[in-house]
Amino acid sequence: MQNSQHSFRDLSVYKKAFELAMEIFEITKTFPKEERYSLTDQIRRSSRSVCTCIAEAYRKRNYQAYFVSKSSDGDMENSETQAWLDFSRACNYIEGIKHTELIAKSEEVGRMLNHMVEHPEKYLKLKEKLVAQ
Repeated sequence: MQNSQHSFRDLSVYKKAFELAMEIFEITKTFPKEERYSLTDQIRRSSRSVCTCIAEAYRKRNYQAYFVSKSSDGDMENSETQAWLDFSRACNYIEGIKHTELIAKSEEVGRMLNHMVEHPEKYLKLKEKLVAQ
């Protein structure tokens, strides 16, 4: 992470996760009404939670354990989103090509979150980096 970043909104992982959540939001507008309180709400919630976990992790960059925990939570929510995308495809609410595209975007977000978990020192504030050494 570069020092010029002053907000979680500057992080590439946040931008990609937010874009994916908004794409899922638009697609779920076409889901059947009977799915409103199950599949639609669940996939929207989990995809949005990825973004909120990234925001929370970013704000807690002074504390490595908390940063890793919240980044890991984001990865968990991202995996949940993939499962809901699988259900969406199995129920024929999204086409196979769209499913593949959304899964690929989610997997990219997952790789980025995994990097944050495995290499927190690259994201921590300078003070914490010095203490961790």
